[in-house]
Amino acid sequence: MVPLTSLWLPILLSAVLVFVASNLLHMVLPIHKADYRSVPSEDAVQAALRKFSIPLGDYMLPRAPSMSAMKDPVFLDKMKKGPVVVMTVMSGEFKMGPLMTQWFLFCLVVSLFVAYLSSRALAPGAAYLQVSQIASCAGFMSFGLGMVPQSIWYRKSWGTTARFLFDALVYGFVIGGTLGWLWPKS
Repeated sequence: MVPLTSLWLPILLSAVLVFVASNLLHMVLPIHKADYRSVPSEDAVQAALRKFSIPLGDYMLPRAPSMSAMKDPVFLDKMKKGPVVVMTVMSGEFKMGPLMTQWFLFCLVVSLFVAYLSSRALAPGAAYLQVSQIASCAGFMSFGLGMVPQSIWYRKSWGTTARFLFDALVYGFVIGGTLGWLWPKS
């Protein structure tokens, strides 16, 4: 077992490297350009929604108030006629600073938990490949598997989910490689 305190450098460095890798994947490479499409008549749709002053939050349309109401013919007709929408209403400001700070903190938390799991499973002096395998798998699971239910339940594009799973694989390898490289020798 490795004391978690001896892993502070690989935890911090892996979070920084994942942060850099994520910026490259999302801002330099074009793989995420197809994640979201524009709605037809964007201006008209925005103007129509603006009239309702919908508070910030997550919404479903139509939404049944209970499980039994999902069997109501009126609700079923609304579903059939469509459109069926799952949406998040956000503020009009998109300030990158706070968002990037939250993303880095998330990367740091994932790196901490991956290091913790690895420190419980492996001894000091464990081989690079052994550390990398466990840490990469845990990193991939942490960054990626939570995306899959979005495609299952809310019909988010499987293509988008696949691209985020690719990102998660890269992030997992970055964490695994960093922990394997800086794993305590004794």
